[in-house]
Amino acid sequence: MRTYDDSFSGQKIYPGKGKLFIRGDSKIFRFQNGKSESLFLQRKNPRRIAWTVLFRRQHRKGISEEVAKKRTRRVVKNQRAIVGASLDVIKERRSQRPEAREAARKQAIKEAKEKKAASASAKKAEKAKAAASKGGAQRIQSKQGAKGSAPKVAAKSR
Repeated sequence: MRTYDDSFSGQKIYPGKGKLFIRGDSKIFRFQNGKSESLFLQRKNPRRIAWTVLFRRQHRKGISEEVAKKRTRRVVKNQRAIVGASLDVIKERRSQRPEAREAARKQAIKEAKEKKAASASAKKAEKAKAAASKGGAQRIQSKQGAKGSAPKVAAKSR
């Protein structure tokens, strides 16, 4: 049995029912009843009329029972190596006892401090050596004075 769709409402038209409307440009429209024909001739938008198929499709009505809810994907956690440490090293450190980890951290901090202190003392010694080679007690000069600006004139009392 051949059925047609209503041009306005989108509902099925069974044989022997409905009206056929042919426009001046030979376009054929089929209507289920006078209601949909009347609304079409009034140039109403079927997307704005609540009972039409277009409206229901646009506003997602009546599809909840047909389509099951989509399953959400589970997040899978993977461990990856960090730059400078392979996955084996990371796992080994994680399995270490807290006391051992703390001791290793303190040792690393101590070594870093010693290294810093050694570099600071070397820098200080180098600075002192450079000052001694320049001429010992040299007067500290401002940036402007170093550039060659005129010296400040001392204030004289009258």
